[in-house]
Amino acid sequence: MEKFTVLEGVAAPLPIVNVDTDRIIPKQYLKTIKRTGLGKGLFSEMRYRDDGSENPDFVLNQPAYRNAKILVAGDNFGCGSSREHAPWALADFGIRCIISTSFADIFFNNSAKNGILLITVSPEDLEKLLDDANRGANATLTIDLENQIIKGPDGGTLHFDIDPGRKHNLINGLDDIGLTLEKAASIDAYEQKLAERPWA
Repeated sequence: MEKFTVLEGVAAPLPIVNVDTDRIIPKQYLKTIKRTGLGKGLFSEMRYRDDGSENPDFVLNQPAYRNAKILVAGDNFGCGSSREHAPWALADFGIRCIISTSFADIFFNNSAKNGILLITVSPEDLEKLLDDANRGANATLTIDLENQIIKGPDGGTLHFDIDPGRKHNLINGLDDIGLTLEKAASIDAYEQKLAERPWA
């Protein structure tokens, strides 16, 4: 998993409440178990028209936001089913951070395990960040995970909270497998002891 330390990038405004995982990645894209290639299906029902052409009104199709790395989203983002394809699609598109007032628990955990930082802020702070994100090409935010700070395009800063364990994993690029491998020496030592006691 890619390490998350400091992220600087364009923030796209998506002030829609209750964006569920089916809207993030519709069911027809769930046939694969690969984490790559799903970016094309991200928000496909909003990004594309019925004839397959792009919807120019959707934020990620607008020139200023095509390479957005951050989403500033409405309340209860990631609700609905627990499909892990949703964070896979976001990551494959290039989204590394989502800021909202609340997230669905399963989506929150799945995102962290796939290298996406989710930041919960107050409604008042979300409004400020949406104002920043609405600046188009000038909508650049800096996310400093080590110091837990969001820096806006005008230099203003906002502190955010994060679970220390989650922070450690993101900064060090550790998913569940990586966490297990950190304990490889202890696991090997334990297995060696078992080998010395075959009756156990």
